[in-house]
Amino acid sequence: MGGPALHVTYLAQGLAERGYETTLVAGDVGRGEESMAFVADRAGVEVVRLPGLSRDLSPLRDAVAAWRVARIIRRVRPDVVHTHTAKAGAIGRVAAVLAGRPGRRPVVVHTFHGHVLRGYFGRAGTLLFRAIETVLARATDRLVAVSPEVRDELVGLHVAPARKFSVVRLGIELEPRVRFEGDADEARRRHGIGAGKFVVGWFGRMTAVKRTDDLLTMLAGVRERGVDALLLFVGDGDDRDRLEQRAHDLGLARSCLFVGYQEDVAPWYAICDAVVLTSASEGTPVTIIEALAAGKPVVATRVGGVPDVVDEGETGFLVRPRDTHALAERLEILARDPERRAAMGAAGRERMLGRYAVDRLVDDVDVLYRELLASRSPAAPTSSRR
Repeated sequence: MGGPALHVTYLAQGLAERGYETTLVAGDVGRGEESMAFVADRAGVEVVRLPGLSRDLSPLRDAVAAWRVARIIRRVRPDVVHTHTAKAGAIGRVAAVLAGRPGRRPVVVHTFHGHVLRGYFGRAGTLLFRAIETVLARATDRLVAVSPEVRDELVGLHVAPARKFSVVRLGIELEPRVRFEGDADEARRRHGIGAGKFVVGWFGRMTAVKRTDDLLTMLAGVRERGVDALLLFVGDGDDRDRLEQRAHDLGLARSCLFVGYQEDVAPWYAICDAVVLTSASEGTPVTIIEALAAGKPVVATRVGGVPDVVDEGETGFLVRPRDTHALAERLEILARDPERRAAMGAAGRERMLGRYAVDRLVDDVDVLYRELLASRSPAAPTSSRR
């Protein structure tokens, strides 16, 4: 679910066009989430489902999942094992070690789309997972970060030295996902949104690290400033029921629109005047890349790789995490200056389409694989399995 699912699908599709044979393995969809398998289906990418591999921690299920991945690795005999995200990255890299044969160990690459070493667990849990990532890094030939900021955070946390990292930004088929050929005003009317409303969109998974409670505090602040604002929630997750109840308790229910998970996000970006992100931790959030590609300015917390996406004062605004006062203030600026909104949105769209293009992603990863494979043998293969 989310950016990594898009990223690996487009990467698998692009690498196939370069002569790679790719086996894409994915686990169970998390509780309260929908599946993005439709993206892989449309791209013609087959996904091997692995029951038992999930976001939740379970020593027994995780051990079984690692054993099952090891069996797949032994069967496929890939030249490269490339893992993504924290949990799947740990399982996949352990499996690569378990499946290794003398003289025939695959190149192991792991991409950090963010990390769980800050903002997710208590002190003891954070220290434990940092130690696990440090050990896994030693069994990995190359670590990839989706932004320079994510790389620098991981180096600062002593996961691995900077020389072991490469930065490869996300690659997303943005135009098909954000292009809306309908009438945005008509779309607003269809959902009961008045013409004078200032619509602030939030897209994502409703969970603690996203700090969705801050959205309601921010909304109250924007409305207290005299802006007739509506907060549009596009997404789902464990926190949805509690969040809807809190909006009701704060008297903000009429100023919120919860539409749940949406496969087609383009109409919802079209409805928005601005898009907001309140997360305590992020890698490179696809939602704000898509928002800018859709021509919408962004107000976001300055965490992880967000500053690599949002150019302060040019395509949006960046604020400190938990600073709901600053979030409301920046949104008021945008609400009262339509021309500035339009200029920021246009600048964002121009910058996103090239920076996060799929062709650029595939080029970067192809070069990385060939470099790593060449270090194992005198000549890199013309095609590979991964």
